[in-house]
Amino acid sequence: MRTFYPSDSCSKESHLNSLNPQSWLQVERGKLSSSASSSASLCRESFIKVPEPQILPHYKPLDYVEVLSQIHEELESCSLQERSSLYLLQYQVFRGLGETKLGQRSLRSAWQEATTVHEKVVFGSWLRYEKQGEEVIAELLSSCGKYSEEFVPLDIASYLPVTSPEAASVKVKRSISRNVVFKIEQERIACDRRKIASLSAPFHAMLYGSFTESLLDEIDMSENHVSPSAMRVVRDFSVANVLIGVSKNLLIEVLVFANKFCCERLKDACDRELASLVSSMECAVELMDFALEESSPILAASCLQVFLYELPESLTDERVVEALTRVNRSQVSTMAGKASFSLYSCLTEVSMRLDPRSDRTLSFLEKVVDFAESDRQRMLGFHRLGCTRLLRKEYREAEEAFETAFNLGHVYSATGLARIGYIQGHKLWGYEKLTSVISSVSPPLGWMYQERSLYCEGDKKLEDLEKATELDPTLTYPYMYRAVKLMSEQNAEAALEEINRILGFKLALECLEIRFCLYLGMDDYEAALRDIQAALTLCPDYRMFDGKVAARQLRTLVYEHVESWTTADCWMQLYEKWSNVDDIGSLSVIYQMLEADACKGVLYFRQSLLLLRLKCPEAAMRSLQLAREHASSDHERLVYEGWILYDTGHCEEGLQKAKESIRIKRSFEAYFLQAYALAESSLDPSSSSTVVSLLEDALKCPSDRLRKGQALNNLGSVYVDCEKLDLAADCYINALKVRHTRAHQGLARVHFLRNDKAAAYEEMTRLIEKAQNNASAYEKRSEYCDRELAKSDLEMVTRLDPLRVYPYRYRAAVLMDSRKEKEAIEELSRAIAFKADLHLLHLRAAFHEHNGDVSSALRDCRAALSVDPNHQEMLELHSRVNSHEP
Repeated sequence: MRTFYPSDSCSKESHLNSLNPQSWLQVERGKLSSSASSSASLCRESFIKVPEPQILPHYKPLDYVEVLSQIHEELESCSLQERSSLYLLQYQVFRGLGETKLGQRSLRSAWQEATTVHEKVVFGSWLRYEKQGEEVIAELLSSCGKYSEEFVPLDIASYLPVTSPEAASVKVKRSISRNVVFKIEQERIACDRRKIASLSAPFHAMLYGSFTESLLDEIDMSENHVSPSAMRVVRDFSVANVLIGVSKNLLIEVLVFANKFCCERLKDACDRELASLVSSMECAVELMDFALEESSPILAASCLQVFLYELPESLTDERVVEALTRVNRSQVSTMAGKASFSLYSCLTEVSMRLDPRSDRTLSFLEKVVDFAESDRQRMLGFHRLGCTRLLRKEYREAEEAFETAFNLGHVYSATGLARIGYIQGHKLWGYEKLTSVISSVSPPLGWMYQERSLYCEGDKKLEDLEKATELDPTLTYPYMYRAVKLMSEQNAEAALEEINRILGFKLALECLEIRFCLYLGMDDYEAALRDIQAALTLCPDYRMFDGKVAARQLRTLVYEHVESWTTADCWMQLYEKWSNVDDIGSLSVIYQMLEADACKGVLYFRQSLLLLRLKCPEAAMRSLQLAREHASSDHERLVYEGWILYDTGHCEEGLQKAKESIRIKRSFEAYFLQAYALAESSLDPSSSSTVVSLLEDALKCPSDRLRKGQALNNLGSVYVDCEKLDLAADCYINALKVRHTRAHQGLARVHFLRNDKAAAYEEMTRLIEKAQNNASAYEKRSEYCDRELAKSDLEMVTRLDPLRVYPYRYRAAVLMDSRKEKEAIEELSRAIAFKADLHLLHLRAAFHEHNGDVSSALRDCRAALSVDPNHQEMLELHSRVNSHEP
């Protein structure tokens, strides 16, 4: 289902079939006849469409705080064997909240707390998959002499106990000879009767029991499908209890023989030897079937480890997928032990990212449901199964899965039921279903109103979308719908203002795409080019219009309609946009420069700085790695390596790289990195003089004004911390002279520390007037004015960037001071509903404690410790509150 806004003269069908970008861009550069322009505009309008909000295949509880609290409470008292599964559930909660790093930390905890080798293998491989692209970090750490043994393949056999020989009590008859000969074909293998009998109960019965064979000195084994070579291996093992130099094929034959005659020690030895030979994907594929057929757990787990270690590529191999999907419950237990649910949860996660519609994904999801052990596991399994069935247009099966998940308590699955109802022509039923959900929940959540808006029109739809934004301002669909609707009403300015609301704090690709279309509708090709280049920076392979057209192709077509810039023009534009804190515009200019400029290392580095500022850490790291790859010299490469290490928490190694770079050549960036890392990581007050010296050395080296301004700004901050306000002011003023606009904030701080609050306020006002992205400026200015003005500035912050938590905390504190405890808690709760933030939870827990609501305080403490288990103040509050619990 898609929502279109066609012109009066075009039917929906004509718009659906009009996807031909060239038709509206194949015009001479800058020259459009009125009729051609009108036709192009008409076609452009047909592309402005808003995709339905995706039904996310994640665990989305009504109250994630309550669920995180429950998990934390269970972790405090559960057995060691249960901890990994609880951390997996915690991962699923964070995954639903979009908290990637917190989710990875939960997986790491699951891996660390694993009590079985199978769990170690599954969670270690899952973490390795989640951290794809970070191999360079391990490489860089090893170059600094620091080696990581995390997530390397395990010697599975060493984790499992060896089958010990059983002490056999053998009553030897005088008439039974000490030796026995096994005849196979024309060969005779002489064996020690007692040693062979000790291999298993069947052999003991054969050689010492009431069977005829016990009276024979020669036994014909020709009908038992064993070769003479295999029988000799059995004989040697019965004597020495080890297998030495046995080939793979012979081991396979001996293991089959051991299984047939219940020789557990021999089977275990063969299992271990075969497992040690598994070193490649081909070998694992070859041996997995045999391992499962013969119930060889060590070999099966070793083959599984290879499959998992090679994720996601291994899931593109049909043989691997077949081995993992056609297994029965007993075979899965052989392969994964008690980690079966975790295994298929991992495989599902990877497969859904590859192709959520595939048969492979469906098979894995069915295994997840089959191995679920609790209602929480089952509800997530059925919800995800419903999502995949819906994408495959298997509506009856999807409905059954969503219904099961909903009945188990996953209320979010109502979205799937409503969509299916709509598809089947029951639009009113979908509306009533969501209305029922909204009325049964207190407080309701933003996604509920967003979903209900799909099943109504006109004012009702807009009211629901406004409510959705009020409850969860991070939902992108409401902004996109309102923007496109305004554009269809010929209100282009309001449409842009609407989509800019969310792009001001959330750089979402789908929103950039909508704005790109809006600008095309206005014939503003330069702005359209800016947005598509920003989108390509975030995702180089991005495809637009529901995946039908490569964004890179559209960028080429739009580029034909803008004036070309020289390299000098690009640098001037970058300087202008950087100074105006126009981060998206700066990204676009850098993208354009990278198309032609030879200094790619420097440009990728600048790109990474902008992406960090725009809260896109994964894209920033990708750009930083590209900077390293395109460095023009060794000393430049070392600087980028230092930043990679610093940004991933390896500060000492980052500093080491900076020093190595300086030994080769003194440069601005090497000194700046060393100063920045030292200032951010050192708690020693005496380090300030070293930081000052390093920044001064940096400023003596050649660089451009953009970076010089940053260095002056940082130097000013150090001087402020050292209470050298005159020197700090000089730095900030010099930074402003090279148009480092953010230096206004530092200068305002100097004014404030000089007890000139009015000057500080004015300084921040200048920043607000210059900067395009100024939510942080409003927030900072609120510190330099009276309560009413501060309240006004912080309301503006929340409108510009609802993800900034300080305004909520400030307003809540003011309300608490005014003895409006209920309103204070509500203020925090409205932000907590869409942002899992430690500080918000901490403050709300303190408010609950103050009000004597111990259970609510304890709930928030536990949820906050799920976000940061090592936060000292939170631990102290939790301990204090916990002592009050009856």
